[in-house]
Amino acid sequence: MPWTGQVVENGSVPLTVGGASERAFTAARRVAGRFGGARRTANATPARSPTIADNTYNAAHLLVLEGLEAVRKRPGMYIGSTDTRGLMHCLWEIIDNGVDEALAGSAHRVEVTLHADDSVEVHDDGRGIPTDKEPKTGLPGVEVVATKLHAGGKFGGGSYVATGGLHGVGLSVVNALSSRMDIDVDRSPAQQGLSFNRGNPGVFDGEGPAAPFTPRSGLTRKGRKVAKGRTGTRIRFWPDRQIFTKDATFEFEGLLGRARQTSFIVPGLELVIRDLRGDVPVEEKFRHDGGIAEFAEYLAADEPVTDILRLQGMETFTETVPMLDAQGHMTPQEVERELTVDIAARWGTGYDTELRSFVNVIATPKGGTHVSGFEAALTKTFNEAMKATKALKVNDDDVIKDDVMEGLTAVVTVRLAEPQFEGQTKEILGTPAVRSVVRRVVSAELKKFLTSTKRAEKAQAKLLMEKIVGASKTRLAARQHKETQRRKNALESSALPSKLADCRANDNDRTELFIVEGDSALGTAKLARNSEFQALLPIRGKILNVQKASVGDMLKNAECASIIQVVGAGSGRTFDLEARRYGRIIFMADADSDGAHIRCLLATLFFKYMPELIAERRVYTAVPPLHRIEISNPKKGMEKYRYTYSDDELQRTLAELKKKNVKWKDPVQRYKGLGEMDADQLAETTMDPRHRTLRRITIDDADAATQVFELLMGSEVAPRKEFIVQGAYEVDVESLDA
Repeated sequence: MPWTGQVVENGSVPLTVGGASERAFTAARRVAGRFGGARRTANATPARSPTIADNTYNAAHLLVLEGLEAVRKRPGMYIGSTDTRGLMHCLWEIIDNGVDEALAGSAHRVEVTLHADDSVEVHDDGRGIPTDKEPKTGLPGVEVVATKLHAGGKFGGGSYVATGGLHGVGLSVVNALSSRMDIDVDRSPAQQGLSFNRGNPGVFDGEGPAAPFTPRSGLTRKGRKVAKGRTGTRIRFWPDRQIFTKDATFEFEGLLGRARQTSFIVPGLELVIRDLRGDVPVEEKFRHDGGIAEFAEYLAADEPVTDILRLQGMETFTETVPMLDAQGHMTPQEVERELTVDIAARWGTGYDTELRSFVNVIATPKGGTHVSGFEAALTKTFNEAMKATKALKVNDDDVIKDDVMEGLTAVVTVRLAEPQFEGQTKEILGTPAVRSVVRRVVSAELKKFLTSTKRAEKAQAKLLMEKIVGASKTRLAARQHKETQRRKNALESSALPSKLADCRANDNDRTELFIVEGDSALGTAKLARNSEFQALLPIRGKILNVQKASVGDMLKNAECASIIQVVGAGSGRTFDLEARRYGRIIFMADADSDGAHIRCLLATLFFKYMPELIAERRVYTAVPPLHRIEISNPKKGMEKYRYTYSDDELQRTLAELKKKNVKWKDPVQRYKGLGEMDADQLAETTMDPRHRTLRRITIDDADAATQVFELLMGSEVAPRKEFIVQGAYEVDVESLDA
């Protein structure tokens, strides 16, 4: 996917947008997604019935995918891609099931074998997948979890407490994407098994996926007796080469790295990795009883300043989740969750930061609420402790996250039931309450260390605070040096545009430039902004489509020239990221189709002439609310106004208020544009960093992004017309701005 959008302030779940994001083509908006939409990929155009005229659209145009068909039709929605990365994701879905058994205290060994025939086998000594009949379907438990999406033992609270598999789609998805899968379960009195061909249960007459296959349901007794008390599951699958690319392979080195990592996270679990594909078999075993403290020592590459610090704690929090009531309706209910925090951290003499984060046993390479809570606690606690000990003088600037993280090696783990992830790939934790719990636990435990009276800990704390103060002074000196350098480019030879409402601060890491649509919104934004660090640049309507225009035409365009001039870093080959005048560029436009088009045009300008700003994650879109709910008689501690950002969120909020017997004034106000807000509302919802939501624009694949921009914004009309026509069948009419 070429673009992604990420909620970076006061948001709960990061979002990924497939395709081209916002654009002027209203009819195709729902197909390729919008800035801030939920994860989606462009759906295939339904086959048209030859008996229906071209100017009609009815139920015959609809394509319904049932069971595992949807997985095979759109595998990227479930495993991210169909290359090596997606293939490895499938393998880890199976391995993680065995690791979850270890977390539940039922398994002690997981074996992974890469065979020469392109298959892989995973064996664990856990409880074994249930083989008895599932009451609702009448099918064996093995068949249910392998063929039914969202089926498994991890939805309830009886079989597992903290796991990585939450969606109930892991095994079934891998099954759907395999040309053959064999599942054998050891449960007394005998071993039983079942095979699958591209998700369909049955029996193979021979070895490998090319053997004759007879479809049928039910388990087959393998004849091998199983001793009482012995259990386990053995799964072997062959990836379907109709789905995966020819060069997609199981990476042995990547497998070793993650197996080693998992052995640290689950102390006492032994993982055995075998590779039988070469001339000489290779086998590696991993077991680390020292847990994450041993992991932090393994990751650290410099001399220590402190010993390993264990920051541990447990709290409960309440989460509102939709649940079925007695009438079969989804109603929000409050559920109490238990969250365990366990962090191993040590500081060294180096400058690099090595941070690994995990939820249960699942690595979260892109962080999430647990990491943000950890980082916020570090910064706040160190500032308080260093001021208390006079390590920071009264007039000294506070240290920032980068100062505190310098030389840090940390392993951040949290365990909780049913965490919220970004999709099945689980790279980002989104459970909002985790942030505050981790922040409190880390603050309390770290404060004990920094204020300890024990001789050894007191000496280490003093050295650590001196190191952080030194890092802060070095950073400030480097910034001062950069600010003294003259910023030269073709547009900076003249004075800044008079319409720019600049900010007072010169710190280009802290300052923000809002590019605002229209003079009326500018007037409100001037009253709503913090003029210390927020600058405003108005544009009149839709700027030039630079994808079609030449460089000369772009520079002649007043709006484009003003934007490049105000950003202050040049454009194209002369662009200098260090010369920028602002730390963040924020597009602020109405939440209608015109606003979407303006954001798309602005994104095109920045992608073509200032791509470094997007690559460095410094370009954002503001997210103004769609609705304002006015509470009639707010209870003590309750806000008078509640804002929502989508129709679904509005319905959930109203349901929550109704449940609490809280009344509101009808009709609920729906904002059609920024001009309908007063300054206080705009500040509170869209501009104040303490309350607002921003979505970051990033590029995952530069080549793919270039192709999408050319398709949607380029000079060739025919491909764009075809794209719109194909997508018209999937438009949600109710979402259009009529």
